[in-house]
Amino acid sequence: MGLWSWFARRRKPATAAGRPAFAAAIKQKEQEPLTPEQLADLEAAWAELVETAKESAATGFHACSRGGKPWQEDPEAVRSMAALLRGVDAEYAATEGPTAK
Repeated sequence: MGLWSWFARRRKPATAAGRPAFAAAIKQKEQEPLTPEQLADLEAAWAELVETAKESAATGFHACSRGGKPWQEDPEAVRSMAALLRGVDAEYAATEGPTAK
């Protein structure tokens, strides 16, 4: 038995579509259109994040989506990013202090 045949036997099983079995288990949720109230809440969350980002020392950030819904479309996730930026800035200010030289 050669090394290639050993690797071929260890390959993960594929689904009918040719994707690995774990990828078939993750299904994208169908997204329903946002209601006017949800859209207003999302816009308010983004306004909060934009304001926090302007006041922050951060030059950029990257976030990943979970649960099949992009974080950019979830007001709670957008507000969590704003809170994270505020927390990082507060922690930075506490460690540096105004008298740092």
